[in-house]
Amino acid sequence: MPLAEPYDDHLPAEEPVAAAPDAGVEGTGGALDDPVAAGATADDGGPEPEPVLPEPVRQRIVTLAAAVLPGLPADEVPVPLRRVAKFAPNRRARLGAPAIAAQLTGDPLFRQRVTARVLADAGDLGAAVVEGTAPAAADPVEVAALAYLARPSGWRELVEASGAAVRAEADSAVVAELVREAEQRATRAEHDRAVARVEAEKLRDELARVREELGQIREEARQLARSLRETQARERKAAELLATERGRAARAAADADAELRRARARLAEAEAAAGVARASAKEARSVDDARLWLLLETIGQAAVGLRRELALEPVDKLPADFVADAFADQSGTTAAGTAARARDTDDPARLDQLLGLPRAHLVVDGYNVTKRGFGEMSLEQQRKRLITGLGGIAAQTGDEVTVVFDGAERMHGLPPSPRGVRVLFSRKGETADELIRRLVRAEPPGRPVVVVSSDREVADGVRRHGAYPLGADALLRRLARS
Repeated sequence: MPLAEPYDDHLPAEEPVAAAPDAGVEGTGGALDDPVAAGATADDGGPEPEPVLPEPVRQRIVTLAAAVLPGLPADEVPVPLRRVAKFAPNRRARLGAPAIAAQLTGDPLFRQRVTARVLADAGDLGAAVVEGTAPAAADPVEVAALAYLARPSGWRELVEASGAAVRAEADSAVVAELVREAEQRATRAEHDRAVARVEAEKLRDELARVREELGQIREEARQLARSLRETQARERKAAELLATERGRAARAAADADAELRRARARLAEAEAAAGVARASAKEARSVDDARLWLLLETIGQAAVGLRRELALEPVDKLPADFVADAFADQSGTTAAGTAARARDTDDPARLDQLLGLPRAHLVVDGYNVTKRGFGEMSLEQQRKRLITGLGGIAAQTGDEVTVVFDGAERMHGLPPSPRGVRVLFSRKGETADELIRRLVRAEPPGRPVVVVSSDREVADGVRRHGAYPLGADALLRRLARS
């Protein structure tokens, strides 16, 4: 292929350059007298066309020219190559290849200058090429590149010989590659044959195993057929026994029906006797009710007489009020919540039964109930919701209601308590549990006191003082029902 190639758009645009001076122009350094220059000129018949260079030779020529390009004086470097001369060595031969090839082809004077430096660097090999000979051990590509630049007598034959050698090497490489591929295919074929032999052995072994399993299956089929015949015989015997048992069951059912009729007759007699007994019990209960009413009326009149004799006036305060007054001006610390939950009973019906007792006092462990029932709210919302619900219970039952909270300090901005509900906060250094136990101990013996808390310690403590402990769920269900 020709040395010159299309211009690379990565390089700067060529600037117009004056025609290269003839070899005989003064200042060429005697180029015409140089045998190299003389061999590079055209014959008398006119310039011959550039030979078609193998790709390796063309690349080697550009590489040699790019290597010596920076060593030329600035005025000897063509204008299109001055910027290329400043490139790094690896980029100079790669990016400046089209421009260098074009200048080597079209500018004989520039080629002579490059050739002089390349031959000086080539040493003995360059001298041999100038003389028109090439050592047998020399690289044909290097010889062709030097011959193209120096252009001695017979340089075209050297280039053609180099091209033939390059093509021969390429053909040898192709042949070697084909041989290698053939060897690889032969190796794969041998491997495939070996794999096929192994697979065939496996298939034969599998066939033998299948035949053996088939024999076992046939033997198992014969045994299953024999077992089926035996099972069918046992089934016929079982059918006969079933028919016999059905006859017995029919007779037993008839006997059971007769016994049922006799039992119903006895039941009717018993119901009649029970009716007579209920009538007698009702009459006896009427007598007992009359006696009980008379006894209660006597006790009531005696209590009125005793109150009149003792001159007891109605009181304005209850025992829990005295406990509340003792801590009214005290400040407390925030407690850490409730302890283990009490599990005595969570039945709201039991709570209603206890609140139905006369003059009952309901004491509620505030945060123990609110954190169990509506702990997702803030403490202020929990207190407000519980106090409002207890106000409804106090209005319905008329009982005394006290709710106790742990309090680090007295709460400001609390809403007014509903009628009948007393709100207490524990003092500093004391928990709500201890305040609840104080309230229970302050009540007179015999008065029904109901304490609502799921704290096991609170429940056990108030039970020892005669109170009735209930779980928090009982009050929460009672509030949800209201």
